[in-house]
Amino acid sequence: MTEIKDTADQRLQSSSKMVLLAAPRGYCAGVDRAVIAVEKALDHYGAPVYVRKQIVHNKHVVSSLEKRGAIFINEVDEAPEGSVLVFSAHGVSPAVVAAAEARGLNTIDATCPLVTKVHREVQRFAAEDYDILLVGHEGHEEIEGTAGEAPHAVQIIDKDESIERSTVRDPKKLIWLSQTTLSVDETMETVVKLRKKYPDLQNPPSDDICYATQNRQVAIKKVGAGSDLVLVVGSANSSNTVRLVEVALEAGAKSSYRIDYASEILDEWFDGVQTVGVSSGASVPEELVDEVLVDLARRGYGDVRTVQTAEEDVQFSLPAELRKELKAAGTDLNNKVKR
Repeated sequence: MTEIKDTADQRLQSSSKMVLLAAPRGYCAGVDRAVIAVEKALDHYGAPVYVRKQIVHNKHVVSSLEKRGAIFINEVDEAPEGSVLVFSAHGVSPAVVAAAEARGLNTIDATCPLVTKVHREVQRFAAEDYDILLVGHEGHEEIEGTAGEAPHAVQIIDKDESIERSTVRDPKKLIWLSQTTLSVDETMETVVKLRKKYPDLQNPPSDDICYATQNRQVAIKKVGAGSDLVLVVGSANSSNTVRLVEVALEAGAKSSYRIDYASEILDEWFDGVQTVGVSSGASVPEELVDEVLVDLARRGYGDVRTVQTAEEDVQFSLPAELRKELKAAGTDLNNKVKR
């Protein structure tokens, strides 16, 4: 597999069919940690282990864990009293935590540490009596959990209408924060609009959009610029996956589609296509990308060239509650293997 460090337009450099494979792609450290947490909980406690919402937004991952004995529920009152409950990587509000405690559930918090960072920012600025404009997709689990840290201080900014109807007490005590899986470009466009209304709007103390989201968007910009067709592997409810499709088109791809599985690829997408770009959302296991590459090879796109734009070595420890239990049982705590 050839590696390409920099490609402006690979369409013009070869007359043969080929694949531009984005790197980084797929599992991020937060997703890896959350999935392994459920797997190790099943090994340690035995089935069933309950999970509030989808552990990550990928139907294949959820289905695989269900086969092992995980039961996905919408609210904590669906878990029997005293059972094991895992909070998803997207995070939960204090109200959800309290509801789980009231039922005597043995909880494991698999919230991505980068999401937890934003929760801490909300707590801090709410305590300092700021109004907080939280940029993100209304109804997304991460936004619900983050806003729930201080509902009296947080206003969710999704579309332009939400900017128009927003009100603040003191424009000089106003800060914006964001969902971790947004597009960097789209978020900054929203911030520009917010600043027109609130010139004194303050920036977050550090970048809220996660490294993995940014890296995958940078990679697919390179891939999209050199591709006739871009395939993005991931589920429809994955915010970062859906955005990758949009970024590919904005970067110059002639067409781009989201698929969960290689079996969803359609023949008509390949009319006049010389170069196919491939990437995957941050909650997608590599095996699904491999299946797409096999399908493309059958179609004559066997020349795979990796477009590498960043190296990732971020790792997160397992949730503290689970580490304590596993350590006491003498169980291997390793979760360093990326899959």
